[in-house]
Amino acid sequence: MLSGNGVSASNRKIRVLIVDDSALMRQVLTTLLSSDEQIEVVGTAPDPYVARDKIKALNPDVLTLDVEMPRMDGLTFLEKLMVGHPMPVVMVSSLTEVGCDTTIRALELGAIDFFTKPKFDMAQGMELQSRELCEKVKVAAHARISGRVNNGAGVISAVQAVSSSSMLKTSETIIAVGASTGGPEAILKFLTALPPNTPPIVITQHMPEKFTKSFADRLNALCKITVKEAEEGDRVMTGQALIAPGSHHMTLMRSGARYLVRLNLNDRVNRHRPSVDVLFRSVARAAGKNAIGIMMTGMGRDGADGMKEMKDAGAYNISQDEATSVVFGMPKEAIAAGGVDEICALPNIAHRLFKRLAA
Repeated sequence: MLSGNGVSASNRKIRVLIVDDSALMRQVLTTLLSSDEQIEVVGTAPDPYVARDKIKALNPDVLTLDVEMPRMDGLTFLEKLMVGHPMPVVMVSSLTEVGCDTTIRALELGAIDFFTKPKFDMAQGMELQSRELCEKVKVAAHARISGRVNNGAGVISAVQAVSSSSMLKTSETIIAVGASTGGPEAILKFLTALPPNTPPIVITQHMPEKFTKSFADRLNALCKITVKEAEEGDRVMTGQALIAPGSHHMTLMRSGARYLVRLNLNDRVNRHRPSVDVLFRSVARAAGKNAIGIMMTGMGRDGADGMKEMKDAGAYNISQDEATSVVFGMPKEAIAAGGVDEICALPNIAHRLFKRLAA
């Protein structure tokens, strides 16, 4: 079996090229990646110009790319790379506001995932950082690159045509979305196709704290609906999407005739906080048959059980298909669990959502 970039599912090691202007960071990343016997660091480069030549010479499976570099910044290089030589890229980002904003833009341009720069505090555990980076690189190596598609004007027009109906069932409908690897790009394409009268949306995207604020702000600037990082007690409202903060679980609850969200710092679920399962289970309890669930691209099975609970409570659930998923893990598991009513390509999800609302 081959991935989008041709990496075999055999025992061949995943070949990685590290691009970073810091000699220390190149050494640290090499050490972290070399701890995994399935990964081989085939080279390093101090800037995109050297990286360009080494990509041609070494033919790596995955690139780790620093966001901020001299001579040519990471975003410019990534954009050129995705046009001329598409391949899996894991961005290496700082936790600064600029670093978060740039990383979100990199995901839009086609980066598979990102890794926050390692902390040089041994108390934080280099082993945990190594495990996280290696897992992201291995997922990237087998991610689908060619399956990425852009929403066309025809899709958006079709959504607007359906959404103009006065018969839309929007008064109590809650739309719950879950995603992980590849999710930022998928959520962007989904939300930008939605009109202002879209029912309330609650979203859990696997992403660290600080990045979810940048993600929400970026979406808000591009969408017809309002998008914000959720805060404790926020009301869910028509024409608005709330995104779970990167450090908190988000749940939906009903208060009289209104819905609102609650945030908590409970233990990780399926290794994640926020967890899609936590959100979907709360939606099943609070909204029941008034909910529509959407499972998007992602690694693992977080959300599969929660989506089944939503279906059992009367919700209608849609899953992104394999062809347009960067990683088909979470949708596949939700389908296998029996929680999915309909499977469709990413560009069609918004249209199918409004067809359902107008039914």
